[in-house]
Amino acid sequence: MTSQFVLTLSCPDRLGIVYAVSGFLTRRDANIEDSQQFSEHGSGRFFMRVEFTTAAERDELAVGFAEVAREFDMDWHLHDRAVKRRVLIMASKQGHCLNDLLYRFRIGALHGEAAAVVSNHPDWADLAASSGVPFHYLPVGPEGKAVQEQRILDLIEEERIDTVVLARYMQILSSDFCAKLPGKILNIHHSFLPSFKGARPYHQAHERGVKLIGATCHYVTADLDEGPIIEQEVARVDHAHSPEELVAAGRDLESTCLARGLAAHLDDRVLINGTKTVVFR
Repeated sequence: MTSQFVLTLSCPDRLGIVYAVSGFLTRRDANIEDSQQFSEHGSGRFFMRVEFTTAAERDELAVGFAEVAREFDMDWHLHDRAVKRRVLIMASKQGHCLNDLLYRFRIGALHGEAAAVVSNHPDWADLAASSGVPFHYLPVGPEGKAVQEQRILDLIEEERIDTVVLARYMQILSSDFCAKLPGKILNIHHSFLPSFKGARPYHQAHERGVKLIGATCHYVTADLDEGPIIEQEVARVDHAHSPEELVAAGRDLESTCLARGLAAHLDDRVLINGTKTVVFR
């Protein structure tokens, strides 16, 4: 019986990397089904994603490939495609992204498992229940945000969460929280930043007569809304659009953008490159 794996790696660019990786897989009787690579001249780094099947066990592959990785100073990850990543979705009062993700998980459009929903409001308990996903109401109480965040971290550990998605979760995560989950938290926001900050950004944009609106999906870092970008969506608008129509269009863009960004992440198609990403299609 064969299993399907995805190997991702980045390292300083030099001769022989592809040869070493393909040779390692050939010696394990692996069949390479897809391979993509990218060399960035600015940073001098090489990025690669290889999808392959083999009868070898993951642990055997990991031990063997560690030798190749040491030779080329690689940052690497090997994922067994049969193991679905467990995802925690966090939302506040707006539920369009949450509803969209739950539907996509339910029909199998996302290669992962919606393991839990967390909200600082009780509004989405019924929505989560309708998808068979446990709902956790965790508001920021009098004891403060640090206590609430620790409860979320405890839940992440208990539920063996691999990825956290902020589906319009309108609380700023602390630097300590972000540092505990590097490259594992995704966020979505409108693309008016930094021009239109604060409340009612679509109304601000309407007042300025914008002609293009959009959404950005990115990894979360301690720098607010400045993490490496994964996916972006845009739509043209004009003078005839009311603020309410801009808001409605923005909801669709945010839902689509977040779903595409999460899909790429769950498929091991996103490699972080400093403040940027390499996204293999």
